This record gives sequence, C-alpha cells and structure tokens, in this order.
Amino acid sequence: MTDTNIKASDSNRRMPRVLISGGGTGGHIFPALSIADALRERINPEILFVGADNRMEMTRVPAAGYEIVGLPVAGFDRKRPWRNIGVLFKLFKSLRMAKKIVRDFKPDIAIGVGGYASGPTLKAAEKAGIPVLLQEQNSYAGVTNKLLGKKAQKICVAYDGMERFFPAEKIVKTGNPIRKALLDSRKTEKEARESFGLDPARTTLLVVGGSLGALTINESLEKGLRRLSDQGIQVIWQTGKNFGDRGLSAAKNIKGVVVTPFITDMAGAYKAADLVIARAGAGTISELQVLGKPAILVPSPNVAEDHQTHNALALTACGAAEMVKDIDARETLVATAIKMISDKGRLADMSEKVLSMALPGSDSAIAEEVIRIIKENSRWKPI
Repeated sequence: MTDTNIKASDSNRRMPRVLISGGGTGGHIFPALSIADALRERINPEILFVGADNRMEMTRVPAAGYEIVGLPVAGFDRKRPWRNIGVLFKLFKSLRMAKKIVRDFKPDIAIGVGGYASGPTLKAAEKAGIPVLLQEQNSYAGVTNKLLGKKAQKICVAYDGMERFFPAEKIVKTGNPIRKALLDSRKTEKEARESFGLDPARTTLLVVGGSLGALTINESLEKGLRRLSDQGIQVIWQTGKNFGDRGLSAAKNIKGVVVTPFITDMAGAYKAADLVIARAGAGTISELQVLGKPAILVPSPNVAEDHQTHNALALTACGAAEMVKDIDARETLVATAIKMISDKGRLADMSEKVLSMALPGSDSAIAEEVIRIIKENSRWKPI
C-alpha cells in the first residue's frame, strides 16, 4: 500500500509500535521479516514496514501478514549521473512522506535493515526523537548506515571489526537472521535429491544467483554444463527470471540437471547440495554459515562499496569458502567447482569452518535488543 495516513491510538496503549524500513532484495527482506516474527512472538507489537515502491518488499511483506507503506525512493545511478536529478526529486518526496509516516504512526522504535527506504525513514525517525536500531548485514558498511549509525542507539552486526564504521559501544554482534523454513526442514540428503528428481547417490552442485539471476554465473554454467555432467556431477541450477530459456536450452539432452528460474524449496536444495555456487550477499552467506555448506562465492561487481567482495573475503580468509572473481568466472568457475567437489576432505573441512562462523538465533538476539530499547525509551511495559 502507499497510503501514508497511519493513525496512532491513545498514548497510553499497552502494545508498542515498531517501524521497520528497508528492502529491495531478499537479503534485506528476509531478515526484516524474521525480526518482525520474533517480535510478534514475544510482545506482539503493532508493526509497520516502509519499503520502496515497485520493489519486491511491496508484495513479500503483505504476503507474510504485515502492513507496508511504499516510498518512491530509488538508488543513485553511478554510471549515468544525469539521471540523478529524478532520483533527487524522489528522495525529497520520500523524506516528506517518511516524516508524515513517523508523525502519524508514532513508533516506539525504528529499525533499519538496509535498502533504499531505510535512509529517509530512519532520518525522519531520528529527527522526531525516535530511537533507532540498525541491522548491518555486510562486513563493509554502506554510506547510509555509517551516517545513521552516529545517532543510532544500537547497531546489530554479523562480522567482527565493525568498529571501523560504527562507535564500538553501540555494536552488538548478533549475526543475520535467515529464513525460518531453512531451519525447519527435516528432509534427509537422499529425500532432498529425490524431491528434485535426482539420483540420491550422485554428487550434487547447487547454483543460485538470486531471484533475477546472475548473468556471469549463468553464462559460466551454460558454457560448462556438459563438463560437469561428464564428471558425474548433478546440478540444481536457479537461473533467475532474466535468463529466459537459455538454461533449459543448455541442459537439453543432459541428464541430472534441474533448471528453474526460482527454487521454491530452498531448504531441500541446500540439503541436496555437496557444494554451492552463489553471489556473496550477506543473507546468502549467513545461510551457508548456519547450514554449514561449502561454497564458491562470486561477488557481484555491481553493488555499493564492493561489499560482496568484502563479505567473501571474510570467509576465504579462514578457509570457509572459495572466491572466484566475477571477471574470471566464465573461464574458471566450472573448473574450480569440479576440482573442489571431487575433494571430499576439503569440502568437509570447509563445512566445519563455515559452520563455526554461524550465529544461530540472530532474530531472537535482535528482538531482545529492540525490546530493551523500547522498555528504556517508552511508557510501554510488558504484561
């Protein structure tokens, strides 16, 4: 919804109000929903999301049972700066709308999870004297969060060394929340492979590049799919919606390859996989850590501050993952996968190391920080 006429009830209400802003990608939306669910289980507050118009949160959040308001905010175009006049206009309009949302909803706390909508919303909350909590998912903080972090009460992070970007006394290491469905699955490896129509006894590679797809990863698979099959490797390949039928064409007459634009059962896909190829978004890395999955990370070159490379390096530095640069992937990615997947000892060691980095229960840890701040800053008291 885009109606900003959110009205507060009487000031002596018992239930607190929580404003959650951000989105744009699943890596922002899934943690936000996990935090909301954890808060709902504990204190059942009134929750309002603020997202960016025409981004995926505008459908995903209502589908999860929460109300959302959309802002016309958009990211700056670094490659075509002349387009930023329109971006600035949208930003100023979003700031006005965010101010009205905060005034009408009267939140007890504002939570930012990253994404275009976080900046205007949290800025409006700060100016209104509303306490702010940031959830920084990456190992390299973005410009917006670094600015907002100066006045935030708490900053929940997933990596060590974040005092480079934020005041040390405000940092709490909680990790990144992951999708609950990934933890609830009880399928065995055999059952997971069979559910995809694959041979339960064969080595399996999972390739994912996000809901839109990662062109470099997709073209690497397109070129090397036959080589993988010749090595006896099965493949579950999520192409994303932008790759069209190219994946299906590449897989024609090759056995043991599942090609789909979107994987509904990600828990099963992870369970089926001996090795994962993926981008290095914070959400994906947190999933790999909690599930203990060895991976080849191909950082996207099209993200702010090159934060995916920093995320990947945090894992490769301790042997918890392998990294292939995007520019090299078309030539080396498939060969790297074949070499790694044939080394069971290395996969087991990598699985152990990536699992040791996991911070399970992140949604609960962040929810507890939120509740503490609400108790300290409002008249609401738990029943």
